[in-house]
Amino acid sequence: MHKEITTKLARARTKLIMDKPFLGALVLRLPMQAADPQWCPTTATDARRFYYNPDYIDTLNVDQVQFVLAHEALHCALSHFARRQHRNKFRWDLACDYAINPLLLKDGLTPPPEVWVDESYEGMTAEEIYPTIAENNSDEPMDRHVYESEESRQTDGQGSQLQEQPHDSGQQPGQTGDEMPSNQPSPHQGQPEAQEQSGGAPQPPPLGDTERQNLDIQWQQRLAGAAQQALQAGKLGGAMARLVDHLLQPQLPWRMLLARYMTITARDDYTYMRPSRREGAAIFPSLRSAQLEIVVALDISGSISDEEIAQYLSEINALKGQLRARITLLACDAKLAAEAPWIYEPWEEFKLPQELTGGGGTSFKPVFEYVDREMRQPDLLVYFTDAAGEFPEQMPYFPVIWLVKGKRKVPWGQRIQLN
Repeated sequence: MHKEITTKLARARTKLIMDKPFLGALVLRLPMQAADPQWCPTTATDARRFYYNPDYIDTLNVDQVQFVLAHEALHCALSHFARRQHRNKFRWDLACDYAINPLLLKDGLTPPPEVWVDESYEGMTAEEIYPTIAENNSDEPMDRHVYESEESRQTDGQGSQLQEQPHDSGQQPGQTGDEMPSNQPSPHQGQPEAQEQSGGAPQPPPLGDTERQNLDIQWQQRLAGAAQQALQAGKLGGAMARLVDHLLQPQLPWRMLLARYMTITARDDYTYMRPSRREGAAIFPSLRSAQLEIVVALDISGSISDEEIAQYLSEINALKGQLRARITLLACDAKLAAEAPWIYEPWEEFKLPQELTGGGGTSFKPVFEYVDREMRQPDLLVYFTDAAGEFPEQMPYFPVIWLVKGKRKVPWGQRIQLN
């Protein structure tokens, strides 16, 4: 049986390398090892290796084995082991699975039986998905993520991290278990490893901080290298290409993104216009500044709390004074609030009005209709919403930023995830 299992794994990996070189190159970086079924009911990874339950692999066909191989490799390539931060481990594990599986399904891979793939999460990162998962969610991850323990990030009562147990693998301190030049496969990656113990490999120890950082860098390099190989072969799908491009770009929190977009619209610049004769003949650069006109729209259909709205408005208030921005505030559910608009000059504090009436359905059309009808074209419109509503059919001629809470998409404009 062991020979049949290793042959099936080797066939699945070879097929990935031939048909989907991006995923195949990543899978090739994970040595495969049979695991003790007591801790590994299906498959698992610790960002060093691919662990599998032989009995589980025996129930799958080659196409389904490709899916589980690529699934574990993407956990590593997407650095899920290094991105959890303060989040609950169980919900984070689910979010990571929900982010990966729609990508694999769209790439033409076949999920194993009883692995449900929610295609509505397609294109979303684990960070975007995490807030949408209820705390009492009863789903189970399809695999084990053993790069950190269930009790990870506990403290010793003095604010310091509890020291993780050293792992007994014969490695030197600081090694990653797979450490070698990033462009050369390991000599033992050709076949799944035979396990001396009849019960399979024991559960590996969690990653230490240094090892996690080293593996994060290595997997980013491997991700970029695999993408380059697949592009050269003309076999990198659009969804995977967008994912790679997103991950290799510097990631900024929404506050920094909002600041960047608002700053771009600022019209402070230098002018070299000739001064009056009384100022002399020399021409020196002088700062020319014009007031920004910004519209801020609030979705008051009940999807975003007043506390959250107040927090978001405080961020804009901090930027407003620096940019000399005049703000028109509009509140809308299915129609504009009767009290709207509220006007804030650059020197006035931008804060939530005392009364906002709303809670009905959601349509974004009234805001854009009001701007077209009652205002001159603004420099920027910022809309706080969950994006669950009716959008105008045509994109306006001014820039729009959607600050979105939740997982929904927008048809146009710049989307910034709030969660």
